Amino acid sequence: MPIHEQAYRRYAGRRQRGGGWRVIARRGVASGLRDRRLVALLLLAWAPFLVRAAQIYAAANLQQATFLAVSAQTFRAFIGQQATFLFFVAVYVGAGLVADDRRAGVLPVYLAKPLSRTEYLVGKLAVLVTFLLAVSWLPAMGLLVWHLALSGTALLRASPHVMPAIASLSLIEVVVAAVPMLALSSLSESRRFVAVLYAGVVLLSSGLVTTVRHATGHHAWSWLSPEHALAAVGDRLFHLSSPLGGQAGPAALALAGIVAASCLVLRHTIRADVEVGE
Repeated sequence: MPIHEQAYRRYAGRRQRGGGWRVIARRGVASGLRDRRLVALLLLAWAPFLVRAAQIYAAANLQQATFLAVSAQTFRAFIGQQATFLFFVAVYVGAGLVADDRRAGVLPVYLAKPLSRTEYLVGKLAVLVTFLLAVSWLPAMGLLVWHLALSGTALLRASPHVMPAIASLSLIEVVVAAVPMLALSSLSESRRFVAVLYAGVVLLSSGLVTTVRHATGHHAWSWLSPEHALAAVGDRLFHLSSPLGGQAGPAALALAGIVAASCLVLRHTIRADVEVGE
């Protein structure tokens, strides 16, 4: 009986570098779309879109619905509504992105392959960003297109800042939600702990700012809460006069600081895990 030698054979194909993050992203998005609870949450997040779309249709076609006239405030309010769904999607999708890999002990395996730490993080971040954009930027831009199709470009001529404001605020909200969530996920092996920690930070900071505002009567400390900081930046982007508008500068700096600090956490935690794995 012949015995065949099981020797190592060098890979003779072409090596592609820099595309590993796309593999992680595709696999993560596909896995999420197979999750019925996540799909149900995404569908629920589009319910306000249907309500606003009906409002826009009525304002464009019914004389009795002139009180539903569409303005920049309409889109600003819609993005504000979607912030709740943004929070839940960030928690559901993002809490286990790195924590699950750490618990299963596969993070060193990932990075032992021809895959850099940056590619790994970008791939994981792309998964969360994809789902967050699906409940923020996509429905908001869909509403704008729907309004333009029904009523023409009068809104854009009167308020040319509306389209860039929608895109900018949606992107800022997604980044501010996704990067800190990924950083928190890298700190633990328990997705439940990460979810509770993220929710605690968001809710406690919001409650603190609300308490300070009621105690002092002004909004000078709004930048302490991501929720209030995003509201201040949003009002400025949409050119709306509000008590938070004057805090847009400090709020933007605070949000940038949150993202930068989260990037530093990711840099440290993933490096530590790689060193342990090595």
